[in-house]
Amino acid sequence: MQVWRLAAWGALPVAVMIGLGGCDTANSGSDALGGGNPNGVVSIGIGEPEHLIPSNSTDINGGQVLQALFTPLVRFDQDGKPVEAQAESITSSDSKVWTIKLKPGYTFHNGEPVDAESYIRAWNYGAYGPNGQNANYYFAHIEGYDAMNPSGDSAPTTKTLSGVKKVNNLTLQVTLSAPYTDFKTELGYTSFLPLPKAAFTANGSIVKSFEDREIGDGPFKMKGTWTHDQAIEVERYDAYPGTKPKVGGVLFKIYQDLTTAYSDVLTNTLDVLAQNMATQNLATAAGDFGDRYQHSPASGFEFLAFPTKDPQYANANVRKAISMAIDRDSIVKTIFANSQSSARSFVSPVLQGYRDNTCGDPCQYNPSKARGLYSSNNGPKTIKITYNADGGHKEWVDAVCNQLHRNLGVTCTPQPEAKFADMLKKVESKQSSVGMFRLGWTMDYPSMEDYLTPLYSTHGSSNYYGYSNEQFDKLVQQGSEQKSEAAAIKYYQQAEDILAKDLPVIPLRFKQNNYVFSTRVSDVSVDLFSYVDLINITTTAN
Repeated sequence: MQVWRLAAWGALPVAVMIGLGGCDTANSGSDALGGGNPNGVVSIGIGEPEHLIPSNSTDINGGQVLQALFTPLVRFDQDGKPVEAQAESITSSDSKVWTIKLKPGYTFHNGEPVDAESYIRAWNYGAYGPNGQNANYYFAHIEGYDAMNPSGDSAPTTKTLSGVKKVNNLTLQVTLSAPYTDFKTELGYTSFLPLPKAAFTANGSIVKSFEDREIGDGPFKMKGTWTHDQAIEVERYDAYPGTKPKVGGVLFKIYQDLTTAYSDVLTNTLDVLAQNMATQNLATAAGDFGDRYQHSPASGFEFLAFPTKDPQYANANVRKAISMAIDRDSIVKTIFANSQSSARSFVSPVLQGYRDNTCGDPCQYNPSKARGLYSSNNGPKTIKITYNADGGHKEWVDAVCNQLHRNLGVTCTPQPEAKFADMLKKVESKQSSVGMFRLGWTMDYPSMEDYLTPLYSTHGSSNYYGYSNEQFDKLVQQGSEQKSEAAAIKYYQQAEDILAKDLPVIPLRFKQNNYVFSTRVSDVSVDLFSYVDLINITTTAN
């Protein structure tokens, strides 16, 4: 999952490029570039990653860096289907027992070969509950996960996944606890990346300094160390057996202020700003950049979450009243200059199975009905909305607070946290001072299940609001066990209907990629995951 962030499109098919090759390539001055400088370095603006260990990295900033440093087992084609990348083949006759054969010739950046053991040790580390990895839940389909993550105060009885076996140096056999038709698709997520022996101490823990000097197996390798809150630099790995990038390196510049990043692109001191833009820059971007302001489809979903265990928000009618008091369309028009679209469903329009307006009446702007429902259900007199200040959210959160004050008669207070990681820590520890909070989701892999299980299942990895519905859990599980996507979607849609009834979160907007780039780069594209394509980008820079 990539909890985070932030379209001006209707229901789109998944027939868009979503691998490293990206979407709709935008060219600026490509004739002058003449292929660019193959040893040049491009700079890309990001926020501070929460982590870079694959099984612990669930934010988009870390994900963009991991795209450079690692090669996944699969990427995705124009139809959103998994295509083997580091895997030679991934097969199953029953969707329960899977055989993964690796391509030979891949090495980590320290020269270690990438083999079956590289995956086994990384997956076992990520799946072992006491290691506290943010992406731990993604291993839950594998047999033996429950023994590594017992409920209550029980201690794990093992440190290894019984369902993962080495067949030979380049072959794994993975047995799931139940059939899961999307398992091959799920393997494209960063939690399933391998790790070298050098990542681990003798007792099996991660070397403390490893995250700052990451050793991956991808097209780029770390150059120097991660300078926190400043930069991460990578350089081309010439021994990489896959498609090599057209630049010599990438400098990931870390910004806390998006307006500064935008100004830096204008002055050619930053090459690409893609993951987010300050709302005040959206209205002027076309004039400032011309054809260097581009758009492409994205899978992002922006929402407001309730602390559902808080008595003030435990009543679903209170939550529905707040939703009805928010004028999504007005905010999209006035704050986002129509660069996003209003959301009234819980999964992205880019997915198979998307339906328009599954939220129904609670997501329709109706201030008079909202006030009556809120009053009759004793909604709180004071509302707090916590958001991360490094994501360009101030203007729209202020607008939401103004609407809630006007339409519900409440005192609404915006509460900024300096960084997303800071906000998430407070949310995870369920601090009462947080109140409502904004989150966003960019898919990990193209499936409705990826919008449902992590965010809303009782033990979902990103269920930060404490939502639990037994029937919802059952329907998602039944869907994941179906033998076809069409059959699975029927169950997932029933589960989504339960979300509309319970409304643990308020859908607000669907994202489109709005990105700008300098005059020094060409062949710039951004995919459905909101990652910049690092393989095909070119530059005249040194």
